[in-house]
Parts: sequence; C-alpha cells; structure tokens
Amino acid sequence: MTSESPVKFELVDINAILQTLPHRFPMLLIDRVINIRADYSGIGIKNVTFNEPAFQGHFPERPVYPGVMMIEAMAQTAGVIGIKSVEGTEKPRAVYFLTIDKCKFRKPVLPGDTIEYHMRSLGRRKTMWWFHGDAKVNGQVVAEADVGAMLTD
Repeated sequence: MTSESPVKFELVDINAILQTLPHRFPMLLIDRVINIRADYSGIGIKNVTFNEPAFQGHFPERPVYPGVMMIEAMAQTAGVIGIKSVEGTEKPRAVYFLTIDKCKFRKPVLPGDTIEYHMRSLGRRKTMWWFHGDAKVNGQVVAEADVGAMLTD
C-alpha cells in the first residue's frame, strides 16, 4: 500500500489562477485547482453552465461540452500545478501546450455537470512537463489524455 504525497496547496482559487496563468475569458477553462501535491498531482475543477459560449453552436438543441475544451482545461490544470510547484515562481509565465497523446472521449458532458481534472505528472525535463489527465464527472471518467507543455518566462 502506497501513501499519497503531502498536499502543498489545498486550494488555488480563481484569483490565484488569474495571477498564475495568462488565460482569460473565454479561454480560461478552470474555476479552481485543489490538492496540489508534492508529487506534482492535483485536481482542476470546472463547473459547466448553460451560458458557456461554446453551447451557442455545440449543439443548440442538445448542448454538449466540447471535448477539445476538456483537453485544454487539462493542460491549464497541469500549468497551474507546474507553476505553483516551482519554488520562487511569482510572476505569470507563458504556458505553451505542445502535445496530446492517448486522447479518448468516453461520455458527453452536459450543462450542470462539474468536471474534475485529475492530473498527475509523468515527467519533467527543464521547462517541459508531461501529465496524464482523467476528466471525471460524478466519479466516472468522461475523457482522458496525456498532455505536454512548456513553461516560459
């Protein structure tokens, strides 16, 4: 039985996310990040509401949250985890999304759902980070992917 890494940041709220990432509405796709651990894992939270701009065209008669936005939110969650985990990083940094691998969409996400982006580090080399993400709604995996990003000043 393995024990979990200690939590370094219990909550990164929207104000801290805005100070950490350069993304802004409508492309900021996470509301908070919780339980960032010393092993570079954490959970991003997104409350999906009917007034999201994407629902105007995807699809008006049966709104489904776009899968590509879930993958972007995984990358944003990973960016917050990476930036917050690097000691002494206080200014906003650019996060460039570079790779998506092993991506699968398993179930539609609808208005009213809360998505949890469970991210864990697969590795790091200098400014490059790789994470595996599982997007979950009510404990069920709705999407998964391996994402890679580069952090720059």
